[in-house]
Amino acid sequence: MLKSTPTFFENAERTIDPALCAASLQDTKRDVYWLDTPNRPGALPPLAGDASCDLLVVGGGYTGLWTALQAKERNPETDVVLIDAGRVAAEASGRNGGFCEASLVHGESNGEQHLPEENERLTELGLENLAELIATLERYGIDCDLYESGTVAVSTEPHQDAWLREADNGKDQQYLDTETVRGMVKSDAFISGLWSRENTVLVNPAKLAWGLLEACLKLGVRVHEQTAATGISDAGNQVTVETSRGKVRAGKVALATNAFSPLLKRHSLMTVPVYDYALMTEPLTAEQREAIGWETLHGLTDLHNRFHYSRPIVDENGDFRILYGGFDALYKFGGKIKPENYHSESTYSRLAAHFFATFPALTGLKFSHAWGGVIDTSSRFFAFFDTAYKGKVASCAGFTGLGVGASRFGARVMLDLLSGEKTEITELEMVRKKPLPFPPEPIAWVGVQAMTAALARADRREGKRGLLLKTMDAVGMGFDS
Repeated sequence: MLKSTPTFFENAERTIDPALCAASLQDTKRDVYWLDTPNRPGALPPLAGDASCDLLVVGGGYTGLWTALQAKERNPETDVVLIDAGRVAAEASGRNGGFCEASLVHGESNGEQHLPEENERLTELGLENLAELIATLERYGIDCDLYESGTVAVSTEPHQDAWLREADNGKDQQYLDTETVRGMVKSDAFISGLWSRENTVLVNPAKLAWGLLEACLKLGVRVHEQTAATGISDAGNQVTVETSRGKVRAGKVALATNAFSPLLKRHSLMTVPVYDYALMTEPLTAEQREAIGWETLHGLTDLHNRFHYSRPIVDENGDFRILYGGFDALYKFGGKIKPENYHSESTYSRLAAHFFATFPALTGLKFSHAWGGVIDTSSRFFAFFDTAYKGKVASCAGFTGLGVGASRFGARVMLDLLSGEKTEITELEMVRKKPLPFPPEPIAWVGVQAMTAALARADRREGKRGLLLKTMDAVGMGFDS
């Protein structure tokens, strides 16, 4: 029987003084760092009565913004309206860690598990999509603090080192031994690393969304905030979308509502809202900066099932900060999105303990911001697509935390579907095949808790997956990034 051993991070929770964590969070704003800026664009007016358009986009996050922008690029004469129930980028698109990855399927292994016959092509399409995303930033002059040094995956358990050695391909994924990885970021927690240089860039997520919004407005997209879509119905050669401010009649509709209630009722069990949390440090002093290194502005992730992500930020004053998030991914019974779930004090304390165990040279550093956000989790862990009302409506959701880059591709898929023409993209199995729906409550909650426990158990058993995880893999609801 394989021995179960506490992980580095579980040991951290036992050894780091809780008083240290409490002190580091005492004056922390419970607010999103990216959105807490005077440079946030002013609110746009809500819809004022009934309207009509060629294309209505529902949702003002990345997927909706990319859809509106690409629709105008394809045909500048298209009359595009975008509505959002709140503010543009106020939800997942403004709350994430800013890791913009090429993968469309949440990692090579997950893609191989779900779509083995086209995974290689999806990898190519993902890299093309990332390159086109960067080209769009340049074309429209969007300043979103783009860092192009990739990501380093680090091992913190001895058995994980072998995984990184196997992944070294001698090209864009380079194995880093202990001395090298600790030379890049000074931490005795790191045993080795794998530097992936070409498949990830880092961005300020809110500035990316706001830049896309500005580009949309300049191209003539009409954007209305505080306008919630409440219903949808067929209207012959058009579709009528009812909103909190009036009705919109549109020739085509693109639904990009992320984790929020879908207008298509058949999608109600296709995603569940999972909450993810992050901390942002105060600016490091010169001494702290020297103690940590991190001269190359790359991201960091670890190899646990319950993984962390961290990254550097050079803020508007030129000061160096560190974002640290992940580990907990919380599902609340009932699957309702509630404001009180956007914060988890126990998770903040846990993340602080993990941070100080990883970076003991930064002991005493305080956190300026702590926040959470909702991830639209699908059972296959990447986006799914659908059409309705005889092809006049297209939808996209389920990015499962990897939508910063993949949302642009999702927008492309929706526009191809709405065109009514067969393309390489519309014929992908990724587009045609749907993930399995989640079961209703209370089965969903029980299942998520069991999966979380099984993933933690696998981390303690050198990554070996138990019966539950193997069963979920077999039925198509497993995850391996």
